[in-house]
Amino acid sequence: MSTSVNTRLVHFPFVFFLLLLLPIDSNAQTYKNVSSGSSLTAGDADTSWPSQSGDFAFGFRQILQDNQFLLAIWFDKIPDKTIVWFANDADENHGEIQIRKGSKVELTTDGKLTLNDPQGNELWSAGKAGGADYAAMLDTGNFVLGSRSSAESLWESFKDPTDTILPTQVLKVNGSVYSRETKDSYSKGRFRLRLLPDGKLVLNVAAYPSSSEFLYDEYYSSKTDNQDDSQKSGYEVVFNQSGYIYVNLRDGTKMFLSIKDILPISDVYHRATLDFDGVFTQYSHPRSKNGEQVWSTVWSIPDNICVAIGGRQGPGACGYNSYCRLTSEARPYCNCPPKFSFLDPNNTYGGCKPDFVQGCQLDDWTEKRDSFELETLYSVDWPTCDYEELGNYDIGECKTSCLGDCLCDVAIFRNRTCWKKKLPLSNGRDNGDSSMAALIKVRKTNLSEPICYIPQRPDEKNDRSKLILVGSLLLGSSILFNFIFLARTLYLNSLACFSKEKKPREKSPDSSVSRSSLRSFTYQELEEATKGFKDELGRGAFGIVYKGLIKEMDSTSSVAVKRLDKVLQEGEKEFKTEVNAIGMTHHKNLVRLLGFCEEGQQRLLVYEFMSNKSLADHLFENSKPDWKQRVQIALGISRGLLYLHEECSNQIIHCDIKPQNILLDDSFTAKISDFGLAKLLMTTQSRISTLTGIRGTKGYVAPEWFRNTPVSAKVDVYSFGVMLLEIICCRKGVVQEKGEEDMKAILTDWAYYCYSQGKLEYLVKDDEEVMKDMRIFERLVMIAIWCIQDEPSLRPSMKKVMQMLEGVLEVPVPPCPYQFNTHDGSYSEPDYV
Repeated sequence: MSTSVNTRLVHFPFVFFLLLLLPIDSNAQTYKNVSSGSSLTAGDADTSWPSQSGDFAFGFRQILQDNQFLLAIWFDKIPDKTIVWFANDADENHGEIQIRKGSKVELTTDGKLTLNDPQGNELWSAGKAGGADYAAMLDTGNFVLGSRSSAESLWESFKDPTDTILPTQVLKVNGSVYSRETKDSYSKGRFRLRLLPDGKLVLNVAAYPSSSEFLYDEYYSSKTDNQDDSQKSGYEVVFNQSGYIYVNLRDGTKMFLSIKDILPISDVYHRATLDFDGVFTQYSHPRSKNGEQVWSTVWSIPDNICVAIGGRQGPGACGYNSYCRLTSEARPYCNCPPKFSFLDPNNTYGGCKPDFVQGCQLDDWTEKRDSFELETLYSVDWPTCDYEELGNYDIGECKTSCLGDCLCDVAIFRNRTCWKKKLPLSNGRDNGDSSMAALIKVRKTNLSEPICYIPQRPDEKNDRSKLILVGSLLLGSSILFNFIFLARTLYLNSLACFSKEKKPREKSPDSSVSRSSLRSFTYQELEEATKGFKDELGRGAFGIVYKGLIKEMDSTSSVAVKRLDKVLQEGEKEFKTEVNAIGMTHHKNLVRLLGFCEEGQQRLLVYEFMSNKSLADHLFENSKPDWKQRVQIALGISRGLLYLHEECSNQIIHCDIKPQNILLDDSFTAKISDFGLAKLLMTTQSRISTLTGIRGTKGYVAPEWFRNTPVSAKVDVYSFGVMLLEIICCRKGVVQEKGEEDMKAILTDWAYYCYSQGKLEYLVKDDEEVMKDMRIFERLVMIAIWCIQDEPSLRPSMKKVMQMLEGVLEVPVPPCPYQFNTHDGSYSEPDYV
């Protein structure tokens, strides 16, 4: 490759002149000369030097941060302008150079390519003084510096790769490619692709961040190092012009990295990138604009990075204290154990930290050991980090041993052996072995009763009063300190009051609702808007819903007015606090609360109007949504529930997920209604049972409601699983029609039977759309079965449910939902545990 390019560089002006006179062959290599003294400035309109064909460009690309740029090479004819090379500093800042607007790259008159900041300080350079007469962006994606007096290029980007190699590029011995830190970062990441002196191509994890390049054990090898015959060892890696990548051996043979058929380079662009997640992947992208304009995976190595990375050193494919799962696209996906969170929420590959104080960090461990419990993850393992191995143990003994040992943070139980581990955990992976149980020690969450509402926000006025009182008591011995404290408090309060947005208030000046965007209506306004509450839209557990028209400026808009029934009369402030909290939740898949009315005994809520009514109105009728719509509806509901459980400021457990509480807008976008209202419901009102505290609707209620155990967000996961089956099968969860078999009467039972017997077509035999897409249908049934597991710890979180629906996470084979229940309804663990 280098020889052919350098040959073309001899007598460049004369060759270039001849090429201008000849017809351009699509396979020929042509150039655009960049003369000495030429420059580009970051932020200017013209910030690149293109290749002759326009396929590639060299210059400045703005990245995510404002006024931050890269000096880079990119594919210039495709929509996303994919970057294949960027200037870096290998010794400082982990490879990334901070380039601001006004920085300049110049081919200087003394023959160097230099990058300077706006003040003229040199940030990066290529070549040497007295060297290059010209530069050229080649149609191969190689940017070169050349001299009329030399047959060889003085510098080229192909010999200084970053994370990508391109067709016609060669990687010589000791050549390397490195990954980025994250998908959107251009700092040097943790992974390296190298051709070693012994002739093998390897992938390694690097100690990161580190001032020295220390590499852990290789997790892929081409095995082209032949100790017995040096002629059979490799000496270069070639990405040829046809799109194939192979290791050239000294005896003239080739070892191809992939034997898959490659689309011709005339039809597609090719690149091979060591991605930020450590997978080396060859991609293709159509040149034609007729097809879908995205990169597609051709092949990748290793096949399973989660298990390929091992050894006792280093964090593994994911960071410390996390574990790796493989997606359907063979990409690693990182997860945190229960009650752990990511160190950096913007980098899920950077490791996890516990959200609680660990056992041995407590001074009074012996007194607080009972404040810990174990949560179970199946098929997850951290194969290193063992400090003790206990043989011939049962699961109970393993749990007792870990709970009584302050050093034990995790115990792995399998085949009557208990491995005790302490943090940090490394090389975590889901190995698919469901007979393995990872017991995660966490602090207990002490809940005296289910929380199915937004926690009440503390009254700020009372808080300030308490603060002043406590401060006065603490500092009461000194009049001077009391004066200073009081003055400071009053000053902060005045700032807080001054910073609040001033809005016209129709009611109580201390109303918490007035701080949100909610509108306060009078009862008369809503009575007129609904024409005396005549147009009924539906009835629910919280009251009747009416259609109304609200005048705003010069227009009117439809709304849904919910007249609450049997609301707890605990006072105006409590009602406003709850309504205010509900009004502060905003998500595409939640019904928006617009306003409220609290006047005397009247309590009404005003919501956005959903023109397509509820999901139940369509799902079980002839107007059912088509298959693709139903899949998108299920995905939208999962996103809304994830927001309620994990992403809004205070966790909300809905407690009554069912099709009647899913509303559809004009475009059939699913929106969850009635969230956050459970606290407003009279405790004497029970919809399914006289058992105190049970909330929900028959057929959707999770089993733990009937046990003497705390409930969690997993009750919503259970209800979602039942509803997911209803959505994809278009039938109610409980149907007892004349002639209907008992087994078919309960959808959850019938679905698991059909799945376990390999007869899923029985569930949808009359739905031709689904019958043509049985692979996706089976995936959704499997997700639903995981959701309806009797044991809450086996149910995935809504985050994982959403990821499985999106295809980000692989869906493991689900167990029987009822395997943990004995005939008397008591709980029992499976035999293998």
